Amino acid sequence: MQTNPALATTMPNSETPNLATPSLLKLGACLIYDALTVIALSFACAWIFLLVIGDATHGLKRYSLQLFLYTSVGTYFVWCWFKSGQTLAMQTWQLKLIQQDRKPLSVQLAIARYLLASISLMLFGLGFLWAIVDHKHLFLHDRLLKTRLIYVPRNKA
Repeated sequence: MQTNPALATTMPNSETPNLATPSLLKLGACLIYDALTVIALSFACAWIFLLVIGDATHGLKRYSLQLFLYTSVGTYFVWCWFKSGQTLAMQTWQLKLIQQDRKPLSVQLAIARYLLASISLMLFGLGFLWAIVDHKHLFLHDRLLKTRLIYVPRNKA
């Protein structure tokens, strides 16, 4: 049986998996860092959109800008979660997104996670606050999709 080397650091042996659950403090810090990344990405994408399209303060152009920004941010998250299981913030805080069976996310699962997380934000972040009461500190969308964030310490070689 092959195991992911990044996960092997958190498993004492193959019979007793021990995937470290990140603390609420680490999850909150990662959320703030990801929010700053989203703000920077949104500024850059809006600048490109406005450079190409022009004024987008009303009408169809405004809705096009909103859709473009939502899609751009979604592409960033889906790409990161699918490719490595980590956004820039998750790399910094040593967190990794995996499925419950330790497999990496598929593109479809990453898209579903982005859509459910978006709905959670529209509902005043209730799905994110769910991690406070969840015994494994899972966000509601992670609980529903059977995904989870784990702590993956860096190799100190």
